[in-house]
Amino acid sequence: MKILVVGGGGREHTLCWKLAQSDSVEKIYCAPGNAGIAGVAECVPIAADAIDDLARFASEKGIDLTVAGPELPLTLGLTDRFEEQGLKVFGPSRACAQLEGSKVFAKEFMKEFGIPTAGYEVFEKLEDAVAHLDKIDYPTVIKADGLAAGKGVLVAKTRDEADAFLKDIMLDRVFGEAGSCVIIEDCLQGEETSILALSDGKNMVVLTPSQDHKRALDDDMGPNTGGMGAYSPVSIVTPDLIDEIREKVLQRVVDGMNERGTPYVGVIYAGLMLTEKGPSVLEFNVRFGDPETQVVVPLIEGDLAEMFHAAVNGDVKTARWKPASRSALCVVMASGGYPGSYEKGKVIEGLEEAANMDDVIVFHAGTSEKDGEFVTGGGRVLGITGMGETLQEAQDKVYEAVKKIRWDNVQYRTDIGKRDLVRLK
Repeated sequence: MKILVVGGGGREHTLCWKLAQSDSVEKIYCAPGNAGIAGVAECVPIAADAIDDLARFASEKGIDLTVAGPELPLTLGLTDRFEEQGLKVFGPSRACAQLEGSKVFAKEFMKEFGIPTAGYEVFEKLEDAVAHLDKIDYPTVIKADGLAAGKGVLVAKTRDEADAFLKDIMLDRVFGEAGSCVIIEDCLQGEETSILALSDGKNMVVLTPSQDHKRALDDDMGPNTGGMGAYSPVSIVTPDLIDEIREKVLQRVVDGMNERGTPYVGVIYAGLMLTEKGPSVLEFNVRFGDPETQVVVPLIEGDLAEMFHAAVNGDVKTARWKPASRSALCVVMASGGYPGSYEKGKVIEGLEEAANMDDVIVFHAGTSEKDGEFVTGGGRVLGITGMGETLQEAQDKVYEAVKKIRWDNVQYRTDIGKRDLVRLK
């Protein structure tokens, strides 16, 4: 198979790395890719949202399967455009991608098909949303309707905090058109987990649960980010709980989309709060999470290309794979200042030393190459993944590797996985 992976971050590096291990894969292209991805795939200078250019490239190169990494091309209709040309894509249609592209769509879909989620109200006018703030309890959750790179959500602890965030979204438009509409919803209490499933439109394979760390600083302090680390599996997500999530959440997504005449083929990502009353959906994504992919995919004991191929051909149950038997933990190393402003072009040292460690994988998220050296090229620069027989072993390996890597003004969290490790002890 010739495979095209769309995107250029740590998630896409992980997918390319795993796909390269498949005996059925002849060639991997990645558009646009990054300096690290170039080690396992041929990078193509086409932007992830350049749908027509990507379709033209896939046709010219005889691509057998395209794997969509980020959400934007899916919400723009990449799958629909490719299928018009007879090209196969592992990724949902534009109609299904609304589950991530519009928080309002997702909430209304969940209400229609009985998927558990927090109570909510939708507002298109700032004055109406502000007036609502006087009627609710705190903390409360405010979400921009559209895509905001994982940053369009705030858990507001006070009315003043909520008021300021609403004005940022709806008045100052810090997230552009994504903030033309907002949701204000009840704040659920519990612990979060992320569940990824591969759907063929009727059936699914549920992958190992993971937990993301969104806040920039230790002890879940600081601003929200795209994700500063993750680990898998999660001790409190038992097999019985996974069965409940499959039945009450994932299967209802698949069945609901089928009922609407838009079968869901691709990854269903359910971000869940595990409440006293059971799992409740915080958000849906229509692609692999980042950095959850960096811990879930390395744990797959099977051929990822075969799994994708089976899903696209409507028979994901035939894919041969085993659930994780080990643990994985990923620490994101970011540029100083992220998720705010940061400098690029810092020379990265120690990469080879870290990558040569057993059970350590260095995934590139925002890197470039300059004069034969790797330099920083984004906010989240690297995702260092460690694997072990236990979560503690995986964590030990990761932080040993992280200490070998250096650049000016690097930042990372030192407590990824701490909550589960405390619980396990």
